[in-house]
Amino acid sequence: MVFDLIVIGGGPAGYLAAERAGQAGLNVVCFEKNSIGGVCLNEGCIPTKTMLYSAKLFDGAINGEKYGITSTGISIDHGKVLARKNKVVKMLASGVKASLKSSNVTLVEAEAIITGKNGQYYLVTANGTVYTGRRILIATGSSPIVPPIPGLAEGMASGFVMTNREALNIAEPPGKLVVIGGGVIGLEMASYYKSIGTDVTVIEMLDHIGGENDIDLVRILQKNYEKKGIKFHLNSKVTEIGENEVIFEKDGQIQRIPADRVLLSVGRRPNISGIGLENISILIEKGAVVTDERMQTNQPEVYAAGDVNGKSMFAHTAYREAEVAVNNMFGKIDTMRYNAIPSVIYTNPELASVGETEATARAKGMDIDTVMISMRYSGRYLAENEGGDGIAKLVLDREKKNIIGAQVLANYSSEFIVACGTFIELGLTADEIKKIVFPHPTVSEIIREAVFHF
Repeated sequence: MVFDLIVIGGGPAGYLAAERAGQAGLNVVCFEKNSIGGVCLNEGCIPTKTMLYSAKLFDGAINGEKYGITSTGISIDHGKVLARKNKVVKMLASGVKASLKSSNVTLVEAEAIITGKNGQYYLVTANGTVYTGRRILIATGSSPIVPPIPGLAEGMASGFVMTNREALNIAEPPGKLVVIGGGVIGLEMASYYKSIGTDVTVIEMLDHIGGENDIDLVRILQKNYEKKGIKFHLNSKVTEIGENEVIFEKDGQIQRIPADRVLLSVGRRPNISGIGLENISILIEKGAVVTDERMQTNQPEVYAAGDVNGKSMFAHTAYREAEVAVNNMFGKIDTMRYNAIPSVIYTNPELASVGETEATARAKGMDIDTVMISMRYSGRYLAENEGGDGIAKLVLDREKKNIIGAQVLANYSSEFIVACGTFIELGLTADEIKKIVFPHPTVSEIIREAVFHF
């Protein structure tokens, strides 16, 4: 049998592309060597949000006195949190499998390797069987970066050092957890474990947490974490993983922190090895598959979507890239844009961002104006956040008067940041946004309030 499309990888990019192509009438086979749904469903987006929601409810309960609620004798059961997380993941994974089946997609749960080409057809081998296809979509995702730190490999082998995968499944919360890396994954896990009683320390090489998020907002976010009791060492470099300790350098001094477990969270790299890309001469640059705006590689009828192309490592980016790839397979011209991809840190409070930050805009030489206002301008935010210090910030192109970036530190910001992304995509000016009616009272009203400050 000759398949119209061979999809290698069953994560967000892979399974959605397979579904879309199957629903459109293509004969599709999708390979996944681990668990259907990929990292997002099994080891990232979904399990972390499930656990963080439990932590959010627990935090709210123990702080209920602020809202007139007597909160005594409240506890959280980590085992039950994990059980619910596993239930949610299983339910969604079953849903993905059912959707693939209803879309007439052949799912092969095995490792697939591209072995070459026979005329116009591509050859892929899995479990000793050779599959032939007219097109390939590479959607093999990414893996945690493991830097060459002395003692790290030994720590990972013994279980002392975890990646996000293990951190989502440990039966007993550690007494002391050291998180290496202050990015999204590290902060979300730090927040959860601190909420359930773990002593948490975060070590970050940069002078701020939160990666590329706006510096003004991440500094406020850090203060919120510090109020919870999370400790931070910024401008710090881990030099060694010792026995039950992490050794790092800060301000020219060597310091040691005792730890029961260590979470390694310093970023991810595309999975490009062991899948046979060299057998069809796929172009690789900076450790990622090179794709154009239509998600095509340098080879005809070979596409790549998701983390493997290294452009924007988010599940929602992968979904859109998958759609762009499938549309172009059908001859429907579609292009991928990256100027309004939202990102969120799902702790309490949430930090949501889209488009340019003040720093990235100035680095590009843009002539901008910015507005930063307190979330206390929002009636609902004030009603629901006793003592909250949330912030909203907008970035405006000074000449065109249109919004090019937005960052919001507040509850629910993940749910309405898409509106700001829409404003960016449509090129709406501040005056045009002023004419849009927002529901009242909502936290999202802060965006309308902010544009009146330009």
